Amino acid sequence: MHRLYENNDIVVFWNSDKCFHSKKCVTGSPKTFDINRKPWIDVTLADNAEIWQTIEKCPSGALGVLFRHGIDVIMDQDNNRSVAFDGDRVIGECDYSVSESGWNMYHTEVFEEYGGKGIAKRLVYKVIEASEKNHVAIGATCSYAAKVLGE
Repeated sequence: MHRLYENNDIVVFWNSDKCFHSKKCVTGSPKTFDINRKPWIDVTLADNAEIWQTIEKCPSGALGVLFRHGIDVIMDQDNNRSVAFDGDRVIGECDYSVSESGWNMYHTEVFEEYGGKGIAKRLVYKVIEASEKNHVAIGATCSYAAKVLGE
């Protein structure tokens, strides 16, 4: 399972397939990581520095964190894509096709001037998360999306 958790400043990525529950997250930031709560991650309850420092200690790599850079990423399922916005300006997208066998991410792109900020990863995670919530198989012919799926 892949999930995104965001506040005004940061985005936390969680890949449950990689998580081996060392509990370093729960002890490092108990307000953020609470296994008795659903969802178990809430990035609005602790200081960003505390969350970031805790995630850096994750031994499995199941957790990741990036700055949002003021960029919003939304799921646009009606148009088979996730979209990144800087204000009202579209600055990136991850497109997928729909078939009987599931969804296939075939294109991920972010405007060059926004490169290196993790926006493409957020776009791919948004599609993966939606597919999992909709109980639809997900795959990728886009090389970048395939890399993120394999992480």
